[in-house]
Amino acid sequence: MAFELPPLPYAYDALAPYMSAETLEFHHDKHHNAYVVKGNELLQGTGMENDSLEDVVKKSYNGGQGGGLFNQASQHWNHIEFWQWMKPNGGGAIPGELENKIVEDFGSVDAMKDQFVQAGVGQFGSGWCWLVLGTDGKLAISKSPNGVNPIATGEGTALLGCDVWEHSYYIDYRNRRPDYLKAFVDNMVNWDRVAEIFGNAS
Repeated sequence: MAFELPPLPYAYDALAPYMSAETLEFHHDKHHNAYVVKGNELLQGTGMENDSLEDVVKKSYNGGQGGGLFNQASQHWNHIEFWQWMKPNGGGAIPGELENKIVEDFGSVDAMKDQFVQAGVGQFGSGWCWLVLGTDGKLAISKSPNGVNPIATGEGTALLGCDVWEHSYYIDYRNRRPDYLKAFVDNMVNWDRVAEIFGNAS
């Protein structure tokens, strides 16, 4: 089915001061919209026009070969989720069942957050860092280049992802990616959404 740009679930300035209105406007209206427009162009004639976005991502990944359609489709999926993984006055308490699982698999919430930040800092160049519910039933932290995501790799269900492409943080943080990632996990994450995905997947 044709890709569509979803509206942001909050106002442009709703995540300030951790993510500015200028960043959100550029990121959503320009970058995300470009993935939608280009993705729809590349989708034509592939035989995948009526497939779900998730199926387009899996098929176009092509065992790691990727290519133009994959880049646009995966980034479209990543950003649909990214907007929902944040909320005004985010961070804070993690719903009980998810918190228990995080403590079980990482030792503590702080340990999980530290690993998540380090994965994002350690992703060379553009990419994403992830909190994943693996196919083995355990939570894990991973990172991926460019637009690659857990749907493509089959490593499990993405519970949380953070965009570490420079367009996600450079207006607000310049080259201070660690500060952006720390602000994300402490002040922007919509843990209710993460818990909802966890509940559906487990």
